[in-house]
Amino acid sequence: MITKPFVGVLLVLCAAAASASAAESGCVTVEQGWARLPPNPAMPMTAGYGVIHNGCSKAVVITGAASSGFGDVSLHETTIVDGVSRMRAIERLPLAPGARAELKPGGLHLMLMQGKGALKEGQALPLRLQLEGG
Repeated sequence: MITKPFVGVLLVLCAAAASASAAESGCVTVEQGWARLPPNPAMPMTAGYGVIHNGCSKAVVITGAASSGFGDVSLHETTIVDGVSRMRAIERLPLAPGARAELKPGGLHLMLMQGKGALKEGQALPLRLQLEGG
């Protein structure tokens, strides 16, 4: 059996809350953020994980994300259909007040594409969530 060490990159995730539905600044957060290091440092993409928490008093809808370390960041979901793994983009992720969405391997996750440099273990990677209306 071959085992590969699982190495991650720390994601420092800051959520934008500048929308009509999320007037409370900073009430949408991402906890325990991390990303896998690509198997090849030259690979321009990876996936990000963690838990998105809506600490706002109102519902919010996440419509995207951005990072200074990647040219393109989007929310995706992996599902198994007829034994085949499929990935699709998620355009809107609604979260009720107090709700959490877990981003994990094999489920919801952030696709971090068009990397602007090689990632290093322990590196902080800022990320901004985009909310509907803001």
